[in-house]
Amino acid sequence: MNNGVISIGEAASRSGVPPKTIRYYEEIGLIAPAERLENRYRAYDEKDVQTLRFIQRARRLGFSLKEVAALLALYRDRRRASRDVKRLALARVAELDRKIAEMKAIRNTIADLAEHCRGDQRPECPILEKLETPMH
Repeated sequence: MNNGVISIGEAASRSGVPPKTIRYYEEIGLIAPAERLENRYRAYDEKDVQTLRFIQRARRLGFSLKEVAALLALYRDRRRASRDVKRLALARVAELDRKIAEMKAIRNTIADLAEHCRGDQRPECPILEKLETPMH
């Protein structure tokens, strides 16, 4: 394509976001629908690629699509307050801390069960017994 206009495939390649996902982001309004060329193909530019990279990085950090939309709005607002961006980031950190604590508790429970299992040729196994016991 010409005049700095690129195809969805090229935008996908440059941003790391698959074409199907780009179309989905357009569908849900996360990004503006691409311009259409005379042949009806989607046309993107470097600014679109930059936005897709921003989204990709935020998603890799675990931000939800709703959070990404909020981050994008702040990114585009040159009069934003950095405290609003920090608030979103700290909310993400708190969610990660909650998940880490949950995963550690699960890990410790499984490790404790394994510790109480003889691991020999006998059929008795406290791991299986604990799994069949109703949880409170």
